[in-house]
Amino acid sequence: MATTINESAVSEVSHEPQQLQRRKDDGAAPQPILLSPPHVFGDERERVLSAIDSNWIAPTGPAVREFESALAERCGVAHAVALTSGSAAIHLGLIALGVQPGDDVLCATFTFAGSAFPIVYTGARPVFIDSEIEGWNIDPRLVAAELDRRAEDGTLPKAVVAVDLYGNTADYTGLRQACDRHDVPILEDAAEALGASHDGKPAGSLGAIGVVSFNGNKIITASSGGAAVTDDEELAAKMRFLSSQAKEPAPHYLHKTIGFNYGMSNLLAAFGSAQLDGLDARIAARSQTYEFYKKTLSHINGARVLAPPSWGQSNHWLTCATFDPAQCPSPEHIRLALAEDGIESRPLWKPMHQQPVFEKNDAVLSGVSDRLFDSGLCLPSGTSMSDADRERIALSLQRALS
Repeated sequence: MATTINESAVSEVSHEPQQLQRRKDDGAAPQPILLSPPHVFGDERERVLSAIDSNWIAPTGPAVREFESALAERCGVAHAVALTSGSAAIHLGLIALGVQPGDDVLCATFTFAGSAFPIVYTGARPVFIDSEIEGWNIDPRLVAAELDRRAEDGTLPKAVVAVDLYGNTADYTGLRQACDRHDVPILEDAAEALGASHDGKPAGSLGAIGVVSFNGNKIITASSGGAAVTDDEELAAKMRFLSSQAKEPAPHYLHKTIGFNYGMSNLLAAFGSAQLDGLDARIAARSQTYEFYKKTLSHINGARVLAPPSWGQSNHWLTCATFDPAQCPSPEHIRLALAEDGIESRPLWKPMHQQPVFEKNDAVLSGVSDRLFDSGLCLPSGTSMSDADRERIALSLQRALS
């Protein structure tokens, strides 16, 4: 078993950008190093106070429209609809794409439940598809084979939910080829990948509808929230209509369609706008942390840091690594050793086909996601991570891997 960390990574850590620096050493006990905590370093406070002073504190207002405009521009699309969560955005996106009770929807199995639960909200059935090995995202070859099989049976799904994991986009070249052949739309769950790209196209713009998240652990946050983004004006209008309880244009409350209370608050949009302004600095900081882990683990036999796939550029939301059980301690041993030093890490996603709630669902499996779950860890990657934090992590990893 390898026991030597690349020690130069401890002493040669690059300094974080000036605007991202946080607390200085004051002699206090070390604070816990969290996996991906929120980080405020811009004018969030001023934006929120401005929204309060304007009295736009209701669930809409000018800050929402400004946030949507800036978000659409960043994602390279024409329209954005700011909502209460990424899951709400997936839910509305599926409805806008025509998903109905009894339909099947193909979905990545290696993901958070928030990618799959909204399929169930519509009354449709998730069918889980395994991962490709390079980027760990939904495997286009398995999708293509399943669509071809279903075309022969007359059971084509209503949509495919592709997920961009850990800051890396899925292989949309292969996915689009497979889906376009059968006229099946792609909903891109880019909750973890805002600021990433695929062959130069921004995450969020790679399907008929894209979804981003502003949960507290994401690369930017509005404390909560999400958005649906699209180039299709009709889809955007339908999602916006549904998100405000499907109120018809009448002086009284008139409803011909079941709607949802999914609109984002003006206050949260003001906060999110300030965070979005700092996205590039956040990506730079997390990229620096990725390089640190790559260097730190470079001499550990059996350790592999997930690299950006050949087709895209990552936002490095979370740096993840796998550890060969024949050469390294188990991920759980490493996780617990880090936890003893006040450092949070987390197993990779437990695949949806392993979840008890989905034990009866169909799945197309290759074994990739099972092996990833058994062998991998998400490592702390917060934007505010300091050089001292990285040194602590490197020393803790050295002890854990010894």
